[in-house]
Amino acid sequence: MVNVKGYISSNFTKAFLTIFLPFFLIISLVYLVKIASLTAQIQITFAELLTLYSYSVPDIMFYTLPLSFVAALANVLMKLSQDNELIALYALGLKANKVLRSLLLLGLLFSLLLTSISFLAMPLSKQFYKSFKASKRSEAKLNIVAGKLGQKFGNYYIYVKEKENDIFHDIVIYNRTNKNEEQFFSSQKGKLNKKNGSTSLLLNDGYGYTYSEIKLQQAKYKTLEVYDTSRKQNFHFETIVTYWSKAKDDPKRMRRILFFIFLSLIPLLSVYLVASFTMINPRYQTNRSFIVIFATTLLFYMLASTLQKWGNYAILLFFILAVFLLGKWLFAKRVARYF
Repeated sequence: MVNVKGYISSNFTKAFLTIFLPFFLIISLVYLVKIASLTAQIQITFAELLTLYSYSVPDIMFYTLPLSFVAALANVLMKLSQDNELIALYALGLKANKVLRSLLLLGLLFSLLLTSISFLAMPLSKQFYKSFKASKRSEAKLNIVAGKLGQKFGNYYIYVKEKENDIFHDIVIYNRTNKNEEQFFSSQKGKLNKKNGSTSLLLNDGYGYTYSEIKLQQAKYKTLEVYDTSRKQNFHFETIVTYWSKAKDDPKRMRRILFFIFLSLIPLLSVYLVASFTMINPRYQTNRSFIVIFATTLLFYMLASTLQKWGNYAILLFFILAVFLLGKWLFAKRVARYF
């Protein structure tokens, strides 16, 4: 029996890696594109981009592991069935339930892994991600793009016609100090300065205008330094216990917990359900593994989405028991009664 478990586990590992790695790479590319879009707001190096990507790895794994497990489970059981290897095991006196035990153990281990990722790794990684963005914004390393409207430097709107290396040319700055007063600055050139953690924009050769309801003031300057006076927001890091304890007063976070629990249990809950349609006699039954994979994942993610929108703990328990009992009943009716 040990050899049978090892043989089935070995086949499952090969099938799982074949499916998981492409999924992981594809979704990683999506996250990398999303992270790269931050360069429109802040300047980040390639090493910092990889750091941000590492914070996204728990999310990527959490959403790819359940689907990969279901697909690998369906493929390996269908392959063993079509190659008549399961029939050979049955002929040796092994019952279908015993053949499935090693896969149930794998499902349990995957569910524990997903639970750890969702409740431990993901809250930490999300906070690291937000902390990194807040830190970069506080440094005000802005990527000011020439010719783009609507860019902000602190509380000021800024427009730059041209940019050569670190020097800006033909700069226009606008600021509305209150309801009835506005400021307007223009300069032939300027550059960003950073000193002692504060960032400023040094302007050269320009004019400044202050407008109110009763007067208009004009000033000509040789140099003018505009500081980023926007309020810095320090990120508050929470422990795991504090993070999830807020679910008591936050229905959205509470439903997020239900969503995580149900998705984490997909590997364990899917074993009987998938096996009911993939442990077949190839002489009399046809290969429907793709339909099984699609239908199973659709069912699980529809139930998980329902929990995320309208769920509570009673509904979660009902879904878990319903799926488990449905899988057991189908397995007993379609497989265990024959093998």
